[in-house]
Formats: sequence, structure tokens, C-alpha cells
Amino acid sequence: MKYSILAPIAFVAIFVMQGCVSNKKYQELQSNNSKLQQSNEELNKRLQGSEQDLSGSRVRVKSLEEQIASEKANVASLQAALEKCLNSSTQGNVNISKLVDEINSSNKYIQQLVNAKNKSDSLNMVLTNNLTRSLSREEMTDVDVKVLKGVVYVSLADNMLYKSGSYEIADKAGATLGKIAKIIKDYNGYDVLIEGNTDNVPITQTNIRNNWDLSALRASSVVLSLQNNYGIDPKRLTAGGRGEYNPVASNDTPEGKARNRRTQIIITPKLDQFMELIGKAPETSKQ
Repeated sequence: MKYSILAPIAFVAIFVMQGCVSNKKYQELQSNNSKLQQSNEELNKRLQGSEQDLSGSRVRVKSLEEQIASEKANVASLQAALEKCLNSSTQGNVNISKLVDEINSSNKYIQQLVNAKNKSDSLNMVLTNNLTRSLSREEMTDVDVKVLKGVVYVSLADNMLYKSGSYEIADKAGATLGKIAKIIKDYNGYDVLIEGNTDNVPITQTNIRNNWDLSALRASSVVLSLQNNYGIDPKRLTAGGRGEYNPVASNDTPEGKARNRRTQIIITPKLDQFMELIGKAPETSKQ
């Protein structure tokens, strides 16, 4: 599936009408066409990211479905053994009762797996909707939101958050940080990691030693802003810098470097309930 963009048609129309308009008007139309083409490229990039997220979700769903199918097969085996016991005069009531308990336990675990799958799907959808609906179209251009296994990854471009060549928060970042802070407050049981990333161009400022410093300072600036300006409990916040060593694109192009210069806000739920679920898996008796 591809986004349908009218930029190529508009460009042809501009070309045909070139002889009928002034040179200034023609240049304006060319500029508009370039912006439309750039918008088309950005939409395609976002589409590719969404398709990758969908692929990951399908893998997780398939894993849960395989577990459910395995448990159902186990139930069928236990039921067959139960029927064998019922048809045999030599089997006692104790063995029959044990098989019934194992069948009930397996059925309960299957339901737990189904509920976990449904909860994971619902959590991903709710988190994504809550974040994206609070951001304007312009903000979404510089904000990338992903939800993987219940963990929210919000990636913000450096030109949205910081003053040029600095780790100080820019005034224009306030609106976006305010909306993200609201989501963090709504999910107050979640921990938040602020992770700074840079491109591979060495920093030249005398008060910053290298890209490690710059990424950590930028992450720390976001943490302080969330704490001081939006009242986020600092016990939930962690600031970290990864420098140039966690790229998401090639540093060989200006576009790739721009994507690598980013700050990620990673909102992580407590996974106690999932670990508890694993610990409750029923043990089947040896036949």
C-alpha cells in the first residue's frame, strides 16, 4: 500500500502552464512541487516504519497462538487418557480425579494466554492512539512513535527539542514535551528512560568533550524539563547517552545524519504480571 500524492500531476500542470505565468510564479510553483515531493517521501518512510511494526506484532501473535495450540493439544491428550480410564475397570477414582484436575489446569492456562495476548494487543493500540492523537500533523513530522511488546518508543528529532548546536531545550519544544508528559503521568506505573543519540560528526564546542557528552547532556536536559516543568516524579526517570553508536540510518547522507540526531523517550511497563503468568504454567504428569 502506498500513499497517493498529487505532486507529479501538479508538476506536469506547472510545466504546461510555464509559458502562461511569470518567472516568479513559476519558481513558486516549483518550490511547492518540491515540498509536496518531500512530504510524499516522509509519508512513505512512516508507512515503511508502520509496516515493520505490524510485522513484529504478527510474529508475537503467532508465538502466542502456537502456545495456545500446544496447550489445546495437551488437553486433547489428557481427555483421551481420561476416557481410557473411564473405560477400564482397573483404574481407580484417584487417577480419574487427577486427570480432571490437570485438564482444568490446562484450560485455565490457555485462557490466561488468550487474555495476555488480548491485553498486549489492546495495550499497544491504546498507547499508540493516546500519543498520536495528542500530536499535531506538524509535530508528527519530527516525532516517531512505536509500541513494541508494550514498550513505547517516542523518537524526537533534535531540531524539535534543542537550540541549534546546543543541549538546551528550545522554547518550541514545550508544547510537544507537555503532551508527552501527560501520557507519562497517565501511565504512572511505568518507568521512563530518556536516551540521547547523535550522528558521527565530532562535536567542536570547548565545553563538550565528544558526542557521548552531547547525547548525555541532551537526555539530562529533557529529564530536568519533565521534572521541573511538568512535575514528573524524578524516581521514574533515567537519563542516558549513546553518542553516535546507536544509529538508525547511514551517516553517509544529510538525511541519515538528521535521523540519527534524535532523543528517544522509552516508556516501559512493569512486567511482573507476565513473569507471574509464566510461573503459573501447569505441569503435566508423565503418562
